[in-house]
Amino acid sequence: MAGVLLTVAGTEAMAQADDTAAQTAAWQQSITQYIESQISNGPLKGAVVGVCAVEIAGQAGNDGGRSMVAYNASTRMVPASNMKLVTTGTALRAFGPEYRFKTEIGYTGSIDKDGTLNGDVYIIGGGDPTIGAADTTAYKADALFWKWKTILSGAGIKRINGNIIGDGSAWEGSLEHPGWEYADTWTYYGTGSSALCFYENTIDLQVSAGAEPGAPVNMTQTYPETPWLKLQNQAVTGPAGTGNSLYLQTSDKSTEATLTGTFAVDRRPKREQASNKYGALTCAHEFYKNLKATGWEVTGTYGTHDQVGGDRVVKIGHTESPALAQICRKTNVDSDNFYAESLLRAMGEAATGIAVYDSCLVAINEVLEDIVPGTSKGIVQKDGSGLSRASSVTPEWMANYLTAMSGNKAFVESLPRPGEGTLNNLKNLTPWKFRIKSGSMGGTLCYSGYVLDEAGNPRISFAIFTNNAVEKASLVRPALEGLIQLIGKN
Repeated sequence: MAGVLLTVAGTEAMAQADDTAAQTAAWQQSITQYIESQISNGPLKGAVVGVCAVEIAGQAGNDGGRSMVAYNASTRMVPASNMKLVTTGTALRAFGPEYRFKTEIGYTGSIDKDGTLNGDVYIIGGGDPTIGAADTTAYKADALFWKWKTILSGAGIKRINGNIIGDGSAWEGSLEHPGWEYADTWTYYGTGSSALCFYENTIDLQVSAGAEPGAPVNMTQTYPETPWLKLQNQAVTGPAGTGNSLYLQTSDKSTEATLTGTFAVDRRPKREQASNKYGALTCAHEFYKNLKATGWEVTGTYGTHDQVGGDRVVKIGHTESPALAQICRKTNVDSDNFYAESLLRAMGEAATGIAVYDSCLVAINEVLEDIVPGTSKGIVQKDGSGLSRASSVTPEWMANYLTAMSGNKAFVESLPRPGEGTLNNLKNLTPWKFRIKSGSMGGTLCYSGYVLDEAGNPRISFAIFTNNAVEKASLVRPALEGLIQLIGKN
């Protein structure tokens, strides 16, 4: 009798397995048909499309690692901001989620008995990208300055007979990746990272159209103040309907900046953000202003380490950034290029003592090889943010990388849910069911992330890359959203 029961149970198990296999095959076929329909007759016509979805071990009793969907999965493609998944994941792996960047306060010279510092105060940058940033992750600038003043007071300093010096010398090399498009380096999304920064190394301008086409654009710098910067305005008001093509052309080799381009006569006034090449100097200036405004006597001025030169600095304390897990979440939710580049350069500095891009990429590749052996076959990484058009990743590599990182809670939770940050346009995806990072630039739209189970654990990792699309992103996006929905139905 027992033998009969075992035989029946075994038959039922085999039948159930056959049904599951049939359902999976039908699901896979529906995805392939969907992709091909979007390429042949939909908004992806003429685009290069690569998709890979991988089953993650431990879900529903599977062994994991099985490729469930593969469409051009081994084709190298531009990932755009999906590259931030690589940068944030490796940073969390290298430093740990509770890691905090340090900014040290020190001085040169001597302190008199009456509390007068006859020397300079130093702000020594350690790569904290959040200093003076406007987002909710960062500490408010005034609160941070209060901590720095507390450190000075604790050392017995009551007044400063000297200067406030911003020292960003810990990171060598150019601020931006040398392969970035030149015009990108003038923008808020292409600003370079530095060991000591302020306000994500950006400048705010208030701009408005002139009275008629051909008239100068109205421009006022609003924040932060950069008195050394000589602003020139060559921008003109454009005809109605011509949009906004303003650029503030800046350089770390010059203290002159020129606003160029056009701003249509029918556009509303707006805040325009541009790149600031003088992060350390801006930080020193803002702290100098704060000291004076709160009653501190400072007889000197403000400057940078390179400008003033260096006697031996006595370090008297430090402040710390928010936890790395918070910084990584901000990086991925808002697709913050500045934070991503700062993380990459911090890894290079920690691993090799040199923060130039070549050293940074050597450092990150060592971490990646530990996460996904054979990494060099699936990824070419040029920067931390994905702004470089020379980076390339295969969907298969990205899905396998996400699978390998699926047990890292801080990393998984750093990815936004539909409706958050850059996913605010994904209206039809159930928020609790997905964690996804978007990536976009001209002709490129990518989504990579996880399908979650009801407990919030990743059960499928996926990568969807589209390159060379000719349709607008507003048309491509719904097609990819539908593909994500299909992947999530398994």
